[in-house]
Amino acid sequence: MRYFDGILNGLKNKLQVTVSLRFLLIVPFIIQVSLAVSLIGYISFINGQTTVNDLVTQLMNKTSGLVNQHLNSYLAVPTQLNQMNVDAVQAGILNLQNLEVSGKYLWRQMQIYANLGYSGYMLPNGQGAGTGNYTDRKLKTLEIFSVAVEGVSKIDSYAMDNEGNKSDLLYSYNYKGLEQSWYTNTVKAGHPIWSGVHPWSGAFNSGSIAASANYPVYNNNNELMAVFGVDLLLSNISNFLNDIHVSKNGVIFIIERNGLLVANSGDTYPYKFLNGQTDRLAATDSSDTLIQATANYLQQQLGNLEEIQSPQQILFDFQGNAEFVKITPWRDKLGLDWLVVFSVPESDFMAQIQANNRNTIFLCLGTVVVVFLIGIYTSARITKPILDLSAASELIADGNLNKSVDVQGIYELKTLGDSFNHMAQQLQESFTAFATVNQNLEKTNTKLEARTLELQDTIEELHQTQAQIVQSEKMSALGEMVAGIAHEINNPVNFIHGNVAHVEEYTHDLLSLTQLYQDYFPKPPEEITEKLNTIDFEFLQQDLTKVISSMKLGTTRIQQIVLSLRNFSRLDEAEVKAVDIHEGINSTLVILNHRIKSQPDGARIEVIKNYGDLPLIDCYAGQLNQVFMNLLNNAIDALEERDKLRSPDEIKANPSTITISTLHKNGWISIHIADNGFGIEQKDKSRVFNPFFTTKEVGRGTGLGLSISYQIVTQKHGGKLYFQSIPGEGTDFVIQVPVNRSQLNLRTKIN
Repeated sequence: MRYFDGILNGLKNKLQVTVSLRFLLIVPFIIQVSLAVSLIGYISFINGQTTVNDLVTQLMNKTSGLVNQHLNSYLAVPTQLNQMNVDAVQAGILNLQNLEVSGKYLWRQMQIYANLGYSGYMLPNGQGAGTGNYTDRKLKTLEIFSVAVEGVSKIDSYAMDNEGNKSDLLYSYNYKGLEQSWYTNTVKAGHPIWSGVHPWSGAFNSGSIAASANYPVYNNNNELMAVFGVDLLLSNISNFLNDIHVSKNGVIFIIERNGLLVANSGDTYPYKFLNGQTDRLAATDSSDTLIQATANYLQQQLGNLEEIQSPQQILFDFQGNAEFVKITPWRDKLGLDWLVVFSVPESDFMAQIQANNRNTIFLCLGTVVVVFLIGIYTSARITKPILDLSAASELIADGNLNKSVDVQGIYELKTLGDSFNHMAQQLQESFTAFATVNQNLEKTNTKLEARTLELQDTIEELHQTQAQIVQSEKMSALGEMVAGIAHEINNPVNFIHGNVAHVEEYTHDLLSLTQLYQDYFPKPPEEITEKLNTIDFEFLQQDLTKVISSMKLGTTRIQQIVLSLRNFSRLDEAEVKAVDIHEGINSTLVILNHRIKSQPDGARIEVIKNYGDLPLIDCYAGQLNQVFMNLLNNAIDALEERDKLRSPDEIKANPSTITISTLHKNGWISIHIADNGFGIEQKDKSRVFNPFFTTKEVGRGTGLGLSISYQIVTQKHGGKLYFQSIPGEGTDFVIQVPVNRSQLNLRTKIN
């Protein structure tokens, strides 16, 4: 056993290597810095790659949703028009035998929908009427199929004046409508269908493609009366794809399952136009090289496009660059079956990250060089005084107790040198040495106590900073969510609100037309009379206008709520800006309206506004809105707690109220938010603005709202936030902020 111990001790002594202090100061420090910088650079690169992949996926998913939404709304127009026309025929409003009147009816529809190429109908005998949209001439014509012989219809095409009257006969031509696929396929199907995408060109068009939606209408004996058809121009889809801007060099295109283009972004057309004729174009033949390469890759890798039934995301190489591709199937219930393809170059997202990586490498190298130079300088400044102390120590060890050292430059080493000199002196004066040691201990204790107080202050500041960060993150997330929701709601509401006026106008026209029919034909056939009685036509006339008015009122209300949400979020107003305080208060009240209305036992909170004449003030609008939200939420919570403990009679006798008063005086704005709740108890008044203090039950409050509000008002706006509360009667919070921006900036700097 002793033998092995000897061997271990020998190895230990051999492994012990004496190194210089300068080496220990420079080399480990440089190694640590190099490892840290390298690790940070590597993590930055990996995070960049992950971020690009996540960003591309999110971008494609969001863009896919936008395209699908646009296709659903845009392609719904012809089917809705067909349904409306069939309903008009079945209701007896539209007489298909009167070609002139029916044609003018369709012509008026064409004035509203600019993207229609053609709208018309054909009777089983080849007669019919329609209206064409020739965009190059800005001309919408009326066409009458007045004569049909052996399946060949003679069509007269007329120009129309602004009043909807025929002005000039443009031309006449023969048309075998009963043999056309749009007519025969629809009759064969017996229900509404799309007859597919086809070229759209003519005497006054430079070329386009269109999708034809068709609808057969039958009488009560299930006999075919006519086939309605609407050609929808698809150029708007390409325009929409251009406006999306997926990336700098990315493209979006839509193809049918047979590979033919329907629409695409970019400067190229999804069709060929030559010698006055329009031809469909396959995606593999597109003049856009990225579209062509993507389509070729899809056919090579996926084979039959009919087999793509769910969204797929792939990556392929194009001209030495990686391309992200996403294919999303889109279908509708009437038979359209398309593929929406997105192709985005990885380089569009990696350019900045690669530049950042290069900058990171240069910064790492520069950091290592600077650290090396600083290490050399620092080691020289540290080792020289230590060597002097070492030499003096050797002299004292030899008996020279009068030796002292003079250390300058570094505070800690200077203190060490002074201590060394004191030690040498105290070796000669033992009693003085004990007194000096005690005195140093007392100084050390004093320093420790002072340091402890500083640490306590730092911890308190960290608590406040933590509270402010938590609340800021919550409000930032809330603002982003509110702005996103407001944006998403605003588009469909504007669409609905814009169309309600047209619906109201059409309803009035239809009711007027019905009244004219009743005036000229007071005794309609028995079948029509029964139908009128069945649907209670008189009630329908009265109630329809009320329903439309209610719809208009409802959409207006939604628009007001959306505006309030956007005003409250104010994500784009992070800097000081002149704002209307009343607008911020009203927006906050709209957001809290659901809490103000829905109280226990059917009671509700009454909000009383005593607004003064306020000027615009310079402030951080979003942060002040946060203060209003916190104070109003606390007031509502207090009133809800009080109403839970009261009977319905007590609530009725003394209803819950929140009174908001504003005043401008001597360059200051005062805002009072008062409630008639239980008030604040005397023992809690001194702790109201402390972080994490709350009187609410667990799970309902964090105690950060008033603390953050106090910092926003006092530190960010140089104002005051205080309250007056009488237990059992209520609480009045007062916000005072200056009007002038220079005053706000000055106070902010002081704080």
